[in-house]
Amino acid sequence: MIHILFGATASGSLKHTLRKMGLDKKDTVISFWDIFSVGPIYKLNEEIGVKSRLKWMEKCMSDEFDEIPDYLKEFKRSLDQINSVADEEHVTIWTSDNAHEQVGLRFAVYLLKDKNMDITVINTTKEYEKRFPVKNVKYTLLHSGEMIPEKFQHIYEHGAGNLLTDHDRTGLKKEWLSLAETRETLRIWQNGKIFSVSEGYFDEFIIDKVKKLHGKGNARKFINSARVIGEVIGHLDQYVGDTFLEYRIRKLIEAGVFETKGRLEAMRFYSIRLKC
Repeated sequence: MIHILFGATASGSLKHTLRKMGLDKKDTVISFWDIFSVGPIYKLNEEIGVKSRLKWMEKCMSDEFDEIPDYLKEFKRSLDQINSVADEEHVTIWTSDNAHEQVGLRFAVYLLKDKNMDITVINTTKEYEKRFPVKNVKYTLLHSGEMIPEKFQHIYEHGAGNLLTDHDRTGLKKEWLSLAETRETLRIWQNGKIFSVSEGYFDEFIIDKVKKLHGKGNARKFINSARVIGEVIGHLDQYVGDTFLEYRIRKLIEAGVFETKGRLEAMRFYSIRLKC
């Protein structure tokens, strides 16, 4: 079995699961670690698109953990791994109900378009709701990285997933080609579909959370930006990652919405508050 996932946490959990099951020498895990809900995906299946995405990341995203220099190498490594998958292999693509993984699903199916193979798709959001219900609590898995290895193992062992038909694969390939013509740098998942939206789509949501953290009264204290981002992530029904949210906070600082205290080199070093 060859597994394709989108995100370092999810792929790490599955690798841990496969080692525990004694399948790590038999099964292969291919992963993309970046977040496809943010940044340009225009012509990402071509060299020009990959370079354009890297250029946007270097310009707009802070590199607190020095990952951006490795982006091109890691991305191409994942592409090479997919391209080297032989015919007649069985590929399982793990996805969930968010724009990041749904874009990734369509991208992966497109990359496998010339392969004669079976492709199974496992939707972790739907599988989690079906297999691990919590009494009197409505919990929706936002992305596959939220799932612990034991849950991955249960889903794997119980043969979850849907085998894609030729019609399914053709539809997903067409959807990828449509997405690869879009110029927006932010995407959301809504009513079972991917929508491209403006980059500032979540700005008002961020501002509203800062207002709530300030509380009532005129004394607006500075709030660490990491805390703000945590508050936004905790209430957001989309998966865009903390780095993109910090990028939008920086844009709001530039626009004069927030004032700051501290060093802007990383989110943990500075605080913000709404200007009076």
